[in-house]
Amino acid sequence: MNAIDELAAVQGVAYMDGRYMPLAEASIPILDRGFLRSDITYDALHVWKGRIFRLADHIARFRASMAGLRMSLPHTDGELAEVLMECVRRTGYRDAFIMVMCSRGVQPPGTRDPRLCRNRLYAYVQPFLWIANEEQRRDGLRMVLAKTQRIPPESLDQRIKNFHWLDLTMSLFEAYDRDATVTVLPLADGTVTEGPGFNIFIVKDGALATPDRGMFEGITRRTVTEIAADLQLRCEVRPVRAEEVAEADEIFTSTTAGGITPVTWYEGRKLGDGRPGPITTRILDLYWKRHEDDALNTPVRYDD
Repeated sequence: MNAIDELAAVQGVAYMDGRYMPLAEASIPILDRGFLRSDITYDALHVWKGRIFRLADHIARFRASMAGLRMSLPHTDGELAEVLMECVRRTGYRDAFIMVMCSRGVQPPGTRDPRLCRNRLYAYVQPFLWIANEEQRRDGLRMVLAKTQRIPPESLDQRIKNFHWLDLTMSLFEAYDRDATVTVLPLADGTVTEGPGFNIFIVKDGALATPDRGMFEGITRRTVTEIAADLQLRCEVRPVRAEEVAEADEIFTSTTAGGITPVTWYEGRKLGDGRPGPITTRILDLYWKRHEDDALNTPVRYDD
């Protein structure tokens, strides 16, 4: 990536521990434990057509992640929302991706005691991100079951959003080595968890299932379960075994970065006729319809 490409990749606005600035100028101290130890939590939101989707739900989940890591910030929920709103307003973006982070902070010299750190608030906004390109969204992802196991919930509660991505990252190399796009990671007991940056749903005989353990509980995942209830489709949140994924009629992913993405190829075989399935397509359409619901969307106060 050349200098021009790097500049284009960091267009946006950041909030760094009390200051707004261009995203290209944002940095954290090299001694921040968020950098040194992945001692940080975050949440990812998006703006669609000038409105932040499920802002209150994201802030509540961000609070829960901070509590799980014994972090705290002096900001009220309203103040957190205002920081994110101001970042979006300064960009002018109508479709955007938002990251909000709480880092443990910089520890005093001569100690590793995390209690002595002042926790820091970071955030940034950039143009909307898609986890898949246009062709993949249209034709579907190619997925394999990773040999790399997900870090077990007994070691780290995966409901706490975190930047410890090495298991997820190494699984991606497996996907690329096997002519696939993405992976789903298993646990030692033979159940599956999630993929790099997304939850997974399977469809079998008209019923949906999504894993209940060892994965992050996504807001998009929650939205899918609500849509399924509206459609009177059975949707089970439970252990999902790897064999069930292999036998599924349809598979799709859910994530803030792009919503619902079909999987049309799994472990070397096409799913159905190799095109996005009817239930996946219906849920995808209704997911974007949710972005027209005033109860779920918070308008951004732009200058114009």
